[in-house]
Amino acid sequence: MTGFDGSIDLGARRLGGMVLEATDEFFAPKESLLDPRAPVFDPVSYSDRGKIMDGWETRRRRGDGDDSCVVRLGVPGVVTAVEVDTTHFRGNAPEACWLEGCAVEPTGDGGSAPSPPDADTAWFPLLARTPVQPDAVQRFAVAATPRASHVRFWISPDGGVARLRLFGRPLVDLHAAAFTSGYVDLAAAVHGGRVVACTDAFFSSPSNLLTIGDARDMSDGWETRRRRGPGEDRVVVALATTGAIDRVELDTTHFKGNHPDRVVIEGLHAPDADTTTLDDAEWAELVAATPTQPHARHAWPTADLGPVSHLRLRVLPDGGVARLRAFGWIDDEGWRRHGIARLDTSTPARLETDLLACCGSTTWARRMVARAPFGTPDALLAAADDIWATLGRDDRLEAFAAHPRIGERAAAGFSSREQAGVDEADRATRDALVAGNEAYQQRFGHVFLIRAAGRTAAEMLAALRERLANEPGTELEIASEQQGEITRLRLEQLLREGHPG
Repeated sequence: MTGFDGSIDLGARRLGGMVLEATDEFFAPKESLLDPRAPVFDPVSYSDRGKIMDGWETRRRRGDGDDSCVVRLGVPGVVTAVEVDTTHFRGNAPEACWLEGCAVEPTGDGGSAPSPPDADTAWFPLLARTPVQPDAVQRFAVAATPRASHVRFWISPDGGVARLRLFGRPLVDLHAAAFTSGYVDLAAAVHGGRVVACTDAFFSSPSNLLTIGDARDMSDGWETRRRRGPGEDRVVVALATTGAIDRVELDTTHFKGNHPDRVVIEGLHAPDADTTTLDDAEWAELVAATPTQPHARHAWPTADLGPVSHLRLRVLPDGGVARLRAFGWIDDEGWRRHGIARLDTSTPARLETDLLACCGSTTWARRMVARAPFGTPDALLAAADDIWATLGRDDRLEAFAAHPRIGERAAAGFSSREQAGVDEADRATRDALVAGNEAYQQRFGHVFLIRAAGRTAAEMLAALRERLANEPGTELEIASEQQGEITRLRLEQLLREGHPG
């Protein structure tokens, strides 16, 4: 099977991509940059501003400076390649271009579009200054970068570009996409599903199977060439994350005389598998061989295989399919994997902020940022333990100081949930905790620290009274061990829930 990188145009209009602003658009409008159609040229078409061009074109600069525009990605993700198309711009193309990105989180309810960047937005480099050729389609690779919600496209010093394509891997907040229930189309490209292998893509790309909306025509689906002998065609989809699939939808819209005779849909749980080994893996049937109808939408309940990471669609013997949907529940492993992908593609500033909510030591958080990316949840937890073990007394006391006293009404975020057991305590126990905390802080010079999650107020009060008898050095070590446990619990929550409390 042929491998696919699974990248999509993150800035595509059909996904919600939009050019928000431009420094100049005197000759041709900025919106044309994201037009999905190929650029066209009319040699006799002029307006009162000059030659009408199909793209974005700025006026000629007579001084210092460059032009730029800001694009809101239709779906946030990691940009891996940029396509700059200057077709028909021959004597008016830019000399060079470069690209920056930023990550602005949504401010409304789950799934809402992110706010536009402002003057305080921190931009990071995506593509260094690169020469641009006139009347050409140029594709530039982008090195590993943080996840972006917007890009800023620069041209130097001025000129015109017909189209801009921003290819990459979607990385959305699945908590918002699933509305916290965990039930979502795990195959959808906008959620992170991607095609990783295919036997044939003669007429159209298999990546079309996973895009949003109904197919426009046959070219907007996946169609293989006609077979003249035995065999079948197959496509493999890596799901957005692992989960249990309970319903599959397959759409043959527009495929009337060339739909598959039958299809089989299989599942596999191998989240770390190499693409080259998938053919030899032990796939299990989610949907057994089933006839399909032309120009129709099919929906089937699936066999219960438990969590799966990949789907394989087999079309017998060949033909075209418009869309494939796989609805299911994200499992615990799936949330953790999604969480580490989000952390590993955070900007350093955002990552440090999230980590400080787990442990208040700035030294610990900055060393963790330097250790990223982690790759797996277990590697994240191991790094947290390793770095914490190397810290000195002042760093540990800084981490302790970030905690409110047990039972304080001001507790928020992680602490509010962890101290839920105090809310159920009687007045006498709460008063005893307040007095005990005061005595503890006077003796040791820092707050009483205990892993509160899962403990009752009475249990915490008993532990406080017992530890008041410790020597300061001993108590520092005990509090440090408790901080380590708290940090691990908070990191796990950050992975699973995507926010600090």
